[in-house]
Amino acid sequence: MIVISSAFAQSAAAAGPESSLLSFLPLILMFGVLYFLAIRPQMKRQKEHKTMVESLQKGDEVVAAGGLAGRIAKINDAYITLEIAELGDKTVDVVVQRAAVQTVLPKGSLKDIR
Repeated sequence: MIVISSAFAQSAAAAGPESSLLSFLPLILMFGVLYFLAIRPQMKRQKEHKTMVESLQKGDEVVAAGGLAGRIAKINDAYITLEIAELGDKTVDVVVQRAAVQTVLPKGSLKDIR
């Protein structure tokens, strides 16, 4: 026959409101750390990217997604046309989404690259 000690057989005491608040404290702290280390910086980067995309102008030299570098030839609401190369008297143009622009280069940077 198995004998259960009286310490294990007694029921647990009812938890008070302080105890339940303390049990949520680690979860609240983890969310706070996650917010300041991940969520907030990501929101800041998105806001900066949106501002940069809205301020694009014809003639800006940019790098698009995938590393495509070129000069903006045409702009409309959703797309831009990039001049990526010159072949004799013609230019090679590519149409990309505005949101695909990752970086605006300083003027004259494309001459250094080509």
